[in-house]
Amino acid sequence: MRVSFKSAMVVAGSLIAIATAGPLAAGRHADSHANSRPDDRDDDGHIRHVLLISIDGMHALDYENCAKAGTCPHLAELGETGVTYTRTSTARPSDSFPGLMALVTGGTPKTVGAFYDVAYDRVLAGPTIDTGNGLPGTGPGGCTVGHAIGYQTEYEEGVELNQHNVNGGGPYAMFDGGVLSIDPRKLPRDPFHGCQPVYPWNFIRTNTIYGVIHAAGGYTAWSDKHPVYATVSGPTGTTTPSNIDDYYAPEVNSDIVPIPNFHTVVGDDCSNIPHAAGDDWTTGFAAIRCYDQLKVNAVVNEIHGKTHLGTSKAPVPMILGMNFQAVSVGQKLIKNGVKGGYTDAAGTPTPAMLGEIQFADQAIGQMVDALEQRGLLGSTAVIITAKHGQSPIDPNRFFPIPGNAGTNGTPPSGVIGPYLPAVYANPNNGLGLAEDDISQIWLTNPADTAAVVHLLETTGTAAGSDATAIGLGQLFYGPSITTMFNSPGVPTDLDPCCSVPKRGDLDPRTPDIVVIPNVGVVYTGSLKKQSEHGGFAHDDTTVMLLVSNPSFHAKTVTSFVETMQVAPTILKLLGLDPNSLDAVRMEGTPVLPGLNFER
Repeated sequence: MRVSFKSAMVVAGSLIAIATAGPLAAGRHADSHANSRPDDRDDDGHIRHVLLISIDGMHALDYENCAKAGTCPHLAELGETGVTYTRTSTARPSDSFPGLMALVTGGTPKTVGAFYDVAYDRVLAGPTIDTGNGLPGTGPGGCTVGHAIGYQTEYEEGVELNQHNVNGGGPYAMFDGGVLSIDPRKLPRDPFHGCQPVYPWNFIRTNTIYGVIHAAGGYTAWSDKHPVYATVSGPTGTTTPSNIDDYYAPEVNSDIVPIPNFHTVVGDDCSNIPHAAGDDWTTGFAAIRCYDQLKVNAVVNEIHGKTHLGTSKAPVPMILGMNFQAVSVGQKLIKNGVKGGYTDAAGTPTPAMLGEIQFADQAIGQMVDALEQRGLLGSTAVIITAKHGQSPIDPNRFFPIPGNAGTNGTPPSGVIGPYLPAVYANPNNGLGLAEDDISQIWLTNPADTAAVVHLLETTGTAAGSDATAIGLGQLFYGPSITTMFNSPGVPTDLDPCCSVPKRGDLDPRTPDIVVIPNVGVVYTGSLKKQSEHGGFAHDDTTVMLLVSNPSFHAKTVTSFVETMQVAPTILKLLGLDPNSLDAVRMEGTPVLPGLNFER
């Protein structure tokens, strides 16, 4: 019997409608059986539900440290009946979009087609109107049916009706949010499908666990940081992500507003969040906890047999879960002189960073307590992992390019500008290249690849050479690209939006060059950040992974695994066929080792 940490109850008022009184709190002393239905309690020893949690940024090292120190007791307790994987690699690039897709498709960007939130496609056309983040619209005439165009793609907050609102400007109450917040005029368009907008769930090329589970009659739910991450549904060919039954996505990059009568599990008063005008939820240690608590409560409501707002009954989802932003923000943030992150290369967290880990741990305890209260803990597999890590862990390795005073070199985009497609030269484009602690480069003419590589490696500057100026660690291009991805270029089969390129064909989404800087180099001049993710470095890609159920014996697996193995493992745990996933068949993705599937 697990310990119930009732003292960590959310202090959030009575159960009243979100439309009139703010977000519905998921109180931990609620009558857990009042809404039970006969199918809620599963006592036959079979896994019938999977709770999937991504603690974005959570390294394997973070879990090791907090479990030993006793600062994450809920996670440690799950580990007592779980399989812990100490060498788990995320997707590469290690960004949120490919990271999430790996977890739900079982595939890499080569198959799934998701390289970054902000990337490029050599065939798709630009949006009709400007996005909220400054990607210029090309108007009604910017897409010609039957002609490959080529334009930057954006799948983040900028495609919403109003990204400054928590609800994304959609027809929702203030603290709700979902796919109706997406403005189709801000989406890329497909010249080979009538110049129609490409909705995010149709942008990816393979099906997902949500599609497989939904087709098998399972009820599905997910909560994430942007409305566009309803991509977990997988392709539907429609304007709705019909494979996900309950999707909740308050916008993480919206402006901070008070949340009345609302506290986090660790006691933050969310009705009074310190912030400056225009700050979003990622700009404060407490603010991001308040934001994440909204999603935590949604998951607890779903476990209790309700919709995410708690306003009506619903089946307990077969697959449900959320991502935490608190740890990722805690790793990067410097706020009013207070630093998150770590104090040394051993991953010792600063007090601010430790507070984010402890919050995520306590919040996961709420979810597990809800499962226990409903009699669902024995029939639920709890999977804790991360879409991505964060680099560098060692604060002494942090080296921003350009430096905070505009010195210390230039990012690759500043060196090779004339070779980039015209959209990057547009002064109104506020996005730029996908440069965090990686730089992915799509060229106007792939035939210029060798010349651009030579420029990146050898052109001298006043500071020395560009290899120094860009913090160059490693370049991938040519065969070193095609060992990971499809060959870059405009394909011969010009119907590529949502179908994997045929063997030997070119891929309009593969970058021509990937620049991996030296460890610790981050392409940011921000005074508010001290780490980033997206790259291939160890700290970016080595994340925690724990699969837990009361019937499992504690085990540690030290062989190398990947987060994309989570997807087929989820289907196997639920008694479904892992080979129902397109990417599993195409890439040969195995289930995770060390688990007992015969219970």
